[in-house]
Amino acid sequence: MLTWIALLLTVLVLASAIGCASRTIFVPEESPMRAGPHAEMRVYHRVDGTWVLSNNRIHVPEGWYLVPPSYVKE
Repeated sequence: MLTWIALLLTVLVLASAIGCASRTIFVPEESPMRAGPHAEMRVYHRVDGTWVLSNNRIHVPEGWYLVPPSYVKE
């Protein structure tokens, strides 16, 4: 019985670990991208002229553009 419990626990841990992988999204310089449905991410915002990373993930509306820094004037 303990073997089955240990096996079940191992399967549950491995199944939950698969969804925890983080991904980096690269926006190519030559082509902006648009946010898809249900996009959530941490974003940078300006505070007193300095870019600060948000503490929480925010919902980004579908269709908003993701562009490289060269598209934006400081």
